[in-house]
Amino acid sequence: MDAPLIPAMLSGDALLKEIDECRQQASEDAFDIWWLGQSGFLIQWNGYCLLLDPYLSDSLTVKYASTDKPHVRMSERVIDPGTLRGIDIVTSSHNHTDHLDADTLIPLMSNNPDMRFLIPEANRDFVCARVKCPDSHPVGISDGERVVIHPFMFHGIPAAHNEIERDDAGRCKFMGYVVTFGPFSIYHSGDTLLFPGLDNLLKTFKVDLALLPINGNLPARRVAGNMNAEEAARLGQAIGARLVIPHHYNMFEFNTADPQLFAAAARRLEQPFTIPAHGERVHIEARR
Repeated sequence: MDAPLIPAMLSGDALLKEIDECRQQASEDAFDIWWLGQSGFLIQWNGYCLLLDPYLSDSLTVKYASTDKPHVRMSERVIDPGTLRGIDIVTSSHNHTDHLDADTLIPLMSNNPDMRFLIPEANRDFVCARVKCPDSHPVGISDGERVVIHPFMFHGIPAAHNEIERDDAGRCKFMGYVVTFGPFSIYHSGDTLLFPGLDNLLKTFKVDLALLPINGNLPARRVAGNMNAEEAARLGQAIGARLVIPHHYNMFEFNTADPQLFAAAARRLEQPFTIPAHGERVHIEARR
């Protein structure tokens, strides 16, 4: 008998209602963020909506159902991407399906025709083929570059998943993004190991919120790995993050981690953190 799915704090229409209510009360001095599962987050600031690396389908569960690496879902889907409207920007950090999902992105593009799409420039051909969009549609970026879209400035940060890979032109295939807006700075890691120099790249941004994976790197899984719970807590402390939210767990049974291991490490290091449920809002105010 299959285990019951972990329920979301809010999902479906209830989540859409909360997002809309927060948009109506938006200000420059605070933002709201919802964890949508895996590495997907919705950020709302000053009336703008930014969607980071959403995976909102069952495409991987279907794809691997009859293989020796089944992707058995652990948590209920938070939202049907076909119901999300008012999204200004969506990102993909790399080409793995849980970060570049056609079954999520194609409905989003249909419902949000003016939505901008940020990707690693190195991945443009692959991305456009997968999501069936014109080659000119995505906005590309590589490490060391910055791009302004609406009120958000995106800074390209390399990611090691498991290595820092580059195309023939030297552009990163796996990336993280520092997003700056108003008085805030957020780091979304994408998928990455903790590699030498990452902390120094991030320190200058005075990160308010770091979104970091904790599922670790286990070759037996036969998938590329990430930093583990201890490493995520140490990175948060090293860069002086005001707050860390862990991600990349509780989606698939074969590739998850216990967030309480992260909580224990963060407490030991005196690194502020919060562990939201799927569909739970976290409200963050500007430094005082």
